[in-house]
Amino acid sequence: MWSPDRHTVLCRLIRLATTIAIAATAAACFQPVYGERNAVGGSALRDALASVDVAQISAPKGSRLARIAVETRNELVFDLTGGSGSAPPTHQLKVTLVQTGGALIIDPLTQRTVYNNFGVDAYYTMTEVASGKSVLTGTASTRVTYNAPGQEQRFAQARALRDAETRAAKVVADMIRSRLASYFVAGT
Repeated sequence: MWSPDRHTVLCRLIRLATTIAIAATAAACFQPVYGERNAVGGSALRDALASVDVAQISAPKGSRLARIAVETRNELVFDLTGGSGSAPPTHQLKVTLVQTGGALIIDPLTQRTVYNNFGVDAYYTMTEVASGKSVLTGTASTRVTYNAPGQEQRFAQARALRDAETRAAKVVADMIRSRLASYFVAGT
C-alpha cells in the first residue's frame, strides 16, 4: 500500500492554509459598485448619486433635440435618484447633446432608404457645488439603427425615428450614470 510522506502532507496543508489566508485578505479589497454600504460603513453610492443635480439640457425649442434633451435629463434624474427624490446637491452635472444620423442601407432597386442610423453624442461636466471645481468631464456616444419602411408609410417612419431617439437617450443616460458611479466609488 502506498502511504504519503509526512513532509508532503505538511506541505500541502501549509499551501492550503496560505491560499485561504490570501483569499480572505483579498476579499476585503473588493466592493460591489451598487452595494448598500462601503467597507468603512459610510454612505451608500445611492446617496452620493442622489446628491447630483442635473442641470437643464439646452436645445433649440421645438426641435427634435429639445425632446431628446428632456428625455435624457428625465432618464438621468430617475437613474440617479431612483425615483425617490434628490438629496441636497453636492455636485452639478451639465450635459450638452449633439445628434447625428444618416442612411445606413439603401435599396439598390428603388434607391430608397431601408435602414437609418441615429446617434447622440453627450458631452458632460460634473462640478462640485461647494468649490465650483470641475471634478469629472467625459463623453457618451451611442448609435441606434431603425427601419424606415417605404415612402408611403410616413407615420411608421416618424414613429421609428422617435423610438430610436428614445433608445438613444436611455443608453446615453445609462452610460453617464455608470461613469458617475465609477467616480463616486473609485474617486477617479
